[in-house]
Amino acid sequence: MSLDIREATVADAGLILEFIRALADYERLLDQVEATEGDVVRDLFGPRPKVFCDIAEQDGAPVGFALWVYNYSTFRGRHGIWLEDLFVKPEARGGGAGKALLRGLAQRCVEQGLGRLEWAVLDWNAPSIAFYDSLGASALDDWTTRRLTGEALERLAAS
Repeated sequence: MSLDIREATVADAGLILEFIRALADYERLLDQVEATEGDVVRDLFGPRPKVFCDIAEQDGAPVGFALWVYNYSTFRGRHGIWLEDLFVKPEARGGGAGKALLRGLAQRCVEQGLGRLEWAVLDWNAPSIAFYDSLGASALDDWTTRRLTGEALERLAAS
């Protein structure tokens, strides 16, 4: 069985949206997905992309993806990578695709002199937490994520 990681191309836009929807379904958040294939094409493959994607393939068939952006740590004085989404099809889990996707991002961090690789995981997702712990990832227990969206975001912008 062969496992390959490759950069996504514009031809993968529909596949990426399928993975996004499958991840949202797993996370019980499918009703929150507003993204369209056009959004994926615009933001990942437009003239100045700000988000990137890697695809995992087993024996030539896509089984997962990692969608990520560059961030910046003022404390470290370096860019890093924020992993927005990591998903492997349930039937392909345990085959190394998730680890290979993370390894590729870690290699990118090392090769580019980036300071860190970060992501969030839902607190109820014990299998993923155990997987991340097995890789040596540490929890940021002192941090709480905050988010502005919708009316609250618009209200602040207008104030």
